[in-house]
Amino acid sequence: MKATTIKWMDRKIGVPLCFFLSLLNSLLPRREVEVKKIAFIKLIEQGASVLAYSALKYSVEKYSKENVYFLVFKENRFILDQLDVLDEENIIEIRQDGLWHFLLDSMRAIQKLRSVGINACIDLEFFSRASAIFAFMIGATTRVGLHSFKGEQPYRGNLINHRLIYNPYLHVSKYYLLMVRAAQEKASKDPLLKIPSNSLKVEHPSLSIDENALERVASSLGLDRGRSILILNPNAGDMLPLRKWESHKFGELAKKINQLDPDIQILFTGIEKEKEAIERIMDEFSLSSSLNLAGKTTFPDLMALYELADLLITNDSGPAHFASLFSTQILVLFGPESPYLYAPLSDKVDVIYKNLACSPCVNVYNHRFSPCHDNVCMKSIEVDEVYEKAKLYLNKDLIASNEGN
Repeated sequence: MKATTIKWMDRKIGVPLCFFLSLLNSLLPRREVEVKKIAFIKLIEQGASVLAYSALKYSVEKYSKENVYFLVFKENRFILDQLDVLDEENIIEIRQDGLWHFLLDSMRAIQKLRSVGINACIDLEFFSRASAIFAFMIGATTRVGLHSFKGEQPYRGNLINHRLIYNPYLHVSKYYLLMVRAAQEKASKDPLLKIPSNSLKVEHPSLSIDENALERVASSLGLDRGRSILILNPNAGDMLPLRKWESHKFGELAKKINQLDPDIQILFTGIEKEKEAIERIMDEFSLSSSLNLAGKTTFPDLMALYELADLLITNDSGPAHFASLFSTQILVLFGPESPYLYAPLSDKVDVIYKNLACSPCVNVYNHRFSPCHDNVCMKSIEVDEVYEKAKLYLNKDLIASNEGN
């Protein structure tokens, strides 16, 4: 389903559902039950699953691995498999390639989670109505998530009973951990959890790829592992097109780097439907030596590429978080969203962010659908600015030699 369809359903169907389920909830007796089985709900945005690592790990340590579940859209589960924190069978998928698939899988997911006795839900979607509805329908007596309190955030009734207030100064990874901690507290009309934010210790996972897999991917793509590898990811996804840096700027950047050092291997990545757009960029800027890998790599192949690369330059999107699991340097271009909340946690991450007065315009107050139609925050990031940063991380000795000539 398209992002606009999801938004429409969340508003037109979600609001009345939240209202009627809230009436039902008010008639039910309130019971305090010790948390024993816990389910996370995070349907969209794969990169956020990486930021949820500490929350997942904490839950597994406290409740044991077999008692922690995750509800996710099917196409977004792959990163959970890579993190290897949860049992494979405890990751519950919902298809979103059509309304009937969505409804059918939703009913199956609710039935599955009710049958295993989930008694606590962590709503990682913030103010989404669908996730709050799922938490209630699953039958969890402890439902943790954001609540509007006296604010004017999107309405979703009283379905969340362990309520957190939205704090725009707290990194999302800490927020997710805070939610799990709040599940251990008694329900309260006051915002949870009244603890120092610096007591929320989050960690960043790191992964490694088997040497045979690295060699297989490098060989299949004709890569020379003795040369520097630069990955350019122009896409930010259809969910948030405002996060895209202009495609022609990626082409200009690639040409400048190629002219500086033709020995650097430049790879463009993306999904299948971006293949032609990337081809046009490569033709326009005479990048015949670059590789267009849009739609040509599996997710495991992409993980291997991140391990092989010296540098990834990307918009604020899932690949930034995926690559942060490995040793490659990452340069993320932020604009309508804030790096203070969503930057990958790796110490190998650098960001460019103009911090305009109107940013971040993509936030929980508008369901992450900005009213902006002119992303000056991204357009004002200049090619030379990114180029100068890139030179710091690519084959320093050779670049220094070329510039001295």
